[in-house]
Amino acid sequence: MRRAVRLPRPARPVALGLTVALLLAGCVGGKEQSTPSDDGSDSPDQGTTVDPSLGLDAFYGQTLGWEDCGSGYECTTVQAPLDWDDPTAGAIELAVKRSPATGSADERLGSLLVNPGGPGASGVDFLSSVVDYVVGDDVLAAYDIVGFDPRGVAGSSPVDCGDDETIDAFFTTDFPMESQADVEAARERARAFGEACLAATGPVLGEVDTVSAARDMDLIRAVLGDDKLSYLGFSYGTFLGATYADLYPENVGRLVLDGALDPSMSNDDLVVGQAIGFENALRAYVEDCQQDDACPLKGTLDQGLARVAQLVADAEASPLPAGSGAEVNGTLAWYGIVVTLYDDGSWPYLTMALDEAINSGTGSTLLELANFYLDRTPDGSYTANSMVAFQAINCLDYPMVVRDYDEMVAFADQVAAVAPTFGRDFAMAIGCETWPFPATGERRPITAEGAAPILVVGTTGDPATPYEWAVALADQLASAELLTWEGEGHTAYGRGGSCVSDVVETYLLEGELPAGGASC
Repeated sequence: MRRAVRLPRPARPVALGLTVALLLAGCVGGKEQSTPSDDGSDSPDQGTTVDPSLGLDAFYGQTLGWEDCGSGYECTTVQAPLDWDDPTAGAIELAVKRSPATGSADERLGSLLVNPGGPGASGVDFLSSVVDYVVGDDVLAAYDIVGFDPRGVAGSSPVDCGDDETIDAFFTTDFPMESQADVEAARERARAFGEACLAATGPVLGEVDTVSAARDMDLIRAVLGDDKLSYLGFSYGTFLGATYADLYPENVGRLVLDGALDPSMSNDDLVVGQAIGFENALRAYVEDCQQDDACPLKGTLDQGLARVAQLVADAEASPLPAGSGAEVNGTLAWYGIVVTLYDDGSWPYLTMALDEAINSGTGSTLLELANFYLDRTPDGSYTANSMVAFQAINCLDYPMVVRDYDEMVAFADQVAAVAPTFGRDFAMAIGCETWPFPATGERRPITAEGAAPILVVGTTGDPATPYEWAVALADQLASAELLTWEGEGHTAYGRGGSCVSDVVETYLLEGELPAGGASC
């Protein structure tokens, strides 16, 4: 099987079945609303409407209008420049939500911005998970925890690529590439999809790069009233945070970058790294599964891995029935397997899905898992724009190497040599070569000279952002220390127990980093 797009990096998940997302609708500024005053009472507050023709000062000088959006949360909209290189060109809206600090005035340290990753994941939706499952009570007392949707994502002038059928056809169709003609057809398919995104989204489609999103974070910092940015970023959010530190080193407060990306990586480097990461995670899963006599993967470790690969190939050739007329093709089977590798707490779901597919010839559980990955309901409706936002952001951030079919096969052979199970699926991918806007990202090391101390966190068994990337980012950043968690799955804080949380929260509360790094 050959995928038409590169594997997305989903939002940092907790174990499947435990994720709690509070979907926020209608939280906008600009009208008379209320926000807690210093004495704890409610007083009216009216947000201002920015006139972009007045330039950056108008954006940085805006007043926010907050409103109560339920369960103790407050919501607002921040207006940001459409084009940071020309702030007079227009404005976009950024959705922002906060959980006010629970401590007394003398305990409070300001705001802590959070980003779940992706790119394309909603920080607004993620906020309740952070508050309920990740940060400790002392952090909740000290900080307003603030979730925001990066530009192009969810409530922030979102990327739109058309109806559900258009999106489904692009992301879930099996599209084998076995000749140069197939490659050209895939590129034309991607070109048409990009044009549909441009038609539905407009000029913001070309302005959703990570540098612009990092500049938005500085604007959010300023209008929240914070002199320094404190930030908790997972997965892609580490690249966003590192980019911020490089742009605004003098404004860096306390930055936690968990599940780090190496900003110097090319697209090819990312493909190889993730292929190896998921290969290792799948091996760890199969080893664990085969310790149980009920495991559907019989024989040796290599035979178990081969059985997983064969299942996906078989689903491409003959899709698995999944009830109510639904089917699981190769692409959906692949998504359903991959999503469980982000957290070893989800491995039982993978065993359930494989047992059903191998022993019963049906794919209902695989389909449910794939839908979780895609933010898609059983009827095929997408509940978020994460997939299309991922595509748009990455196409601006990563310059692509354009290869013909023979060159793609040669690259796929290189990847398969180090990741034999699904390596070719990572390498034989088309997505950004014909995007409506050329990539603007520059792949280079980030040093952020002059920034305050930064904490980088890496997990040794992380499939999506391999541990080596965290080591690389910590080495690049002039002021960083590395916290290592010896565990399986994607990211560590909130999953790695008290050892990880003690280091992270001591840093957030007191600014202290472990000298020479630490390991848990």
